[in-house]
Amino acid sequence: MKLTTVGFYGLCLCLAVTLTGCGGTSNTSGKAEVVDGGTFTLGLASDPGNLDPQMGAGSGLFTVTQFAYDPLVSVDGETGEIRPGLAKTWNVKDNTVSLTLAPDITCADGTKLTPKAVADNLNFVADPKNQSPFLGAFFPAGAKTVGDDATGTVTVTLAQPAPFVLNGLSGLAIVCPSGLADRGSLKTATAGTGPYKLTEAAPGDHYTYSLREGYTWGPNGATTATKGLPKTVVMKVVQNETTAANLLLSGGLSAAQIAGPDAARLEKAGLYSANTPGLVGQQWYNHRAGRVTEDARVRMALTQALDLPQLQKVLTSGQGGPATVLAANEPVACPGDSISRALPARNPQAAAGLLEEAGWKAGPDGTRTKDGKPLSLTFLHQNNNGSGGEAAAELAVQQWKAIGVQATSRSQDETTLTSALFGAGDWDVAWVSVNVSTPDQLMPFLSGPAAPNGNNFAAIADLDYDKAVQAAMGTQGTAGCQSWLAAESALIAKAALVPFASKPVRTFGKSVEFQTPGQLVPTSIRMLAK
Repeated sequence: MKLTTVGFYGLCLCLAVTLTGCGGTSNTSGKAEVVDGGTFTLGLASDPGNLDPQMGAGSGLFTVTQFAYDPLVSVDGETGEIRPGLAKTWNVKDNTVSLTLAPDITCADGTKLTPKAVADNLNFVADPKNQSPFLGAFFPAGAKTVGDDATGTVTVTLAQPAPFVLNGLSGLAIVCPSGLADRGSLKTATAGTGPYKLTEAAPGDHYTYSLREGYTWGPNGATTATKGLPKTVVMKVVQNETTAANLLLSGGLSAAQIAGPDAARLEKAGLYSANTPGLVGQQWYNHRAGRVTEDARVRMALTQALDLPQLQKVLTSGQGGPATVLAANEPVACPGDSISRALPARNPQAAAGLLEEAGWKAGPDGTRTKDGKPLSLTFLHQNNNGSGGEAAAELAVQQWKAIGVQATSRSQDETTLTSALFGAGDWDVAWVSVNVSTPDQLMPFLSGPAAPNGNNFAAIADLDYDKAVQAAMGTQGTAGCQSWLAAESALIAKAALVPFASKPVRTFGKSVEFQTPGQLVPTSIRMLAK
């Protein structure tokens, strides 16, 4: 969508949508005094870019969004139950969703949040002309919303059934009227109801947020009067993971997500850590006309050439496991296994045969050509998987070379990678993780309009998948899970995409504790005496 780059760790793409609940293990819990007035410095692997919370889905943006904005509802990270957010009550009946706002919610500028303002938010996302990445992912396409300020209610009328509509709303930040009136101001400022307000923006370096007084509508009743919340939050861009680990140990950072081998020395040093489960290895192919990966035979050959269990072990530094479902963010709405039996098995000989069939002939040096052009790939991968990510990318290039394919590997930060995928970027294969918790949130990435007109950045067009998920959409909630998982399996069996690794991504902290069920929860932060 974090993309979590769902969030997507990758593109949210990480599209991570769980905002409450427990997530973390600690070596220090209960041993240090909670203190007020501190500064919490969070390391970000890449700059979040445009800070408009409804116009980007990268995990970096999704992380910082939680501090200044609130959703209408939240999701309990352990049970999956819908909990209050800006809305205190809600009701879903047929194709109508009704939500009643909690009273006395105010924006950071002091104005009151009204149902009409909430409706304006949802209608903005719903308008295809605005090209919000959350349309179809967090908010159903074709939905229309009205707000009644007299009764305090917001009513959403759906164009078709949406089995996980409330889960989607839990990931959609609500912008206050001043931001709606001037969207351009949201690039480097905030206009939200959240517990913090942005006070300084230095793109590429840092972003500073200040605690709001009088905030009482946080998840599970959280307020900014809670002892131990930091008075100031600084988001510092630190692209190199080893540098971030060093800063954690020296006290230059309070927290940072560490995915690679540096995690071992942080654990040995006794630092606190909280886990966020999800996919970390997803291979996507560019299906667009004119790309070598447009050909289904080439996509299958590239998949069969890879030793996926070996790549999983290298990518996760031996700390991960195989992927089981595409919507893997906790709490998983449809648990099961749609992946392991569907993944094409390694078979370099069959891969070579498919390439021959597709017209790619091996030359004297083994390199394959067609019409005088070599079979070459542009392979993009995100830079937030540490040295394990770099080593796994090199291994994939070697295994493709063994069947006569030349691949140029490029490591990119999330902002650059997202721009390439959703724009007119030059790419054939990409490793990027789309992390969501419900399978319907994946639909815009696996079907529908191709980017930049939609979220379908890989330009996947599979009529069998489209038909299967449309049938699944008619079943409310988890009752349709088997249909959703079967649709995923069919797509994976064709090598339309290749999910091959999962791993709990760890966020380490020093002199602090927090929860990260899907993203770092701002109101869960507790500063500790050093």
